[in-house]
Amino acid sequence: MNKILEILPDKAALIARSLQIILEKIPTAIAERGIFTIALSGGGTPKPLYEAIAAENLPWDKIHVFWGDERYVPPTHPDSNEGMARQAWLSKVPIPAENIHPMPTDADDPAIAAQQHEQQLQDFFQVKSGEIPVLDVVLLGMGDDAHTASLFPHTQALQVCDRLVTMGSKDGQPRITFTIPLINQARCVMFIVAGVSKQPALAQVFAASADSNLYPSRLIQPFGELWWLLDEDAGRNLKDRLP
Repeated sequence: MNKILEILPDKAALIARSLQIILEKIPTAIAERGIFTIALSGGGTPKPLYEAIAAENLPWDKIHVFWGDERYVPPTHPDSNEGMARQAWLSKVPIPAENIHPMPTDADDPAIAAQQHEQQLQDFFQVKSGEIPVLDVVLLGMGDDAHTASLFPHTQALQVCDRLVTMGSKDGQPRITFTIPLINQARCVMFIVAGVSKQPALAQVFAASADSNLYPSRLIQPFGELWWLLDEDAGRNLKDRLP
């Protein structure tokens, strides 16, 4: 694993750097494999990043968009990660509809929806059951409790190692989430983290030892690159970790 920490002066710089890295990955992936695959995160931090990507002139027919997790609500719901990304980015560019791969949220049971999405991933990446697809980029945020995707502290989802997609839960509300093995198979995982409220969790995530079940972002150890992109407010106490 190649772990890279960068602390940017403010949120605008954080978004600009995130955009730069993604734009560097796209032509390489397309040249090597014919497509570029990216899994998006939700929350407020990445929204300006999606708006910035929408302003770029990119080979949209070769870009495939997934989500690392989703709240179990319709895409029209204000809490939907899919809905946010469509509004900020996907509705503004000529990307083919079949290149957008949202997590289904219309099954009666979220566990069934998780199985459906796992099958969709297996079909798209042409992998057999038990094999793990490799995404080019997985974007992640981190909560004040060090959760990432819908992998919350001391929840069953953290223990799922034999699936690509599973159920997550927060305060009794179901989610669907990529599992840790699927995230860790990516060529590039990018944490994009902003705000002073993240400092305590980051201290534990970057500590030499801590309970990974309590601080789930510690479990993200991809085979490829791991980028931690922080704004000054979030990363102030980690400057001694910079190269």
